[in-house]
Amino acid sequence: MEYPVGQVAGFAGVTVRTLHHYDGIGLLSPSGRSRAGHRRYDDGDLDRLQQILFYRELGFPLEEIAVLLDDPRADPQEHLRRQHQLLSDRIAELRRMAEAVETAMEARKMGINLTPEEKFEVFGGKDPEEHAEEAEARWGGTAEYAESQRRAARYTKDDWKRMQAEVAEWSAAYDALMADGEPATGERAMDLAEAHRLHIGTWFYECTAEMHRGLGEMYVSDERFRAFYDSMRPGLAEHLRDAIDANARRLA
Repeated sequence: MEYPVGQVAGFAGVTVRTLHHYDGIGLLSPSGRSRAGHRRYDDGDLDRLQQILFYRELGFPLEEIAVLLDDPRADPQEHLRRQHQLLSDRIAELRRMAEAVETAMEARKMGINLTPEEKFEVFGGKDPEEHAEEAEARWGGTAEYAESQRRAARYTKDDWKRMQAEVAEWSAAYDALMADGEPATGERAMDLAEAHRLHIGTWFYECTAEMHRGLGEMYVSDERFRAFYDSMRPGLAEHLRDAIDANARRLA
């Protein structure tokens, strides 16, 4: 059986543009072409696409997926075993997170005060105040810092969870944008850069386009910020910096 690109996109829940991008970088080239030159995918191509999407869901960059799948020593069964183990680990981590959330919900319902350790289980052990002293040293005298502190002081744990959910949704959207090969100067990238700016304005302080530009430069120059954004997808920090710059020019 052979399938046209639109049908394959429907099967896999991806865009036709994504499949074109995978073909363009040599990650998934269709085995056949119609007389009119249109892509035609066979069952083997679909098997490879399934493997690609498994690895993408697990956070592997496209370059690493290509190396894994093109290794002549690789056993298809071994790919499945590795993916099963990685997915099992993720499921276990999500279960631990769900249990922490349930504990917080029960405690709130019963009026029980959680310990600091218990409260931060829901954040995976990350302390939102981790860089507070450095932030105060860098921006402590600014109105934006004062506003950020004022707002953060009244946030509840549910507020922090909502904020994290917004960040996760934005991260997934930006990852998909880069997977589709969208340039930083494109409309999708600029729209997500604007969403990033508005997120700061909603939760912390009014962030002008020029202030946002400065943050974009810091995301690349400061190794910790670079590591944070590149953990979402390698190269995302620089891509976002360029998208922020393009969006600032668009707003001007």
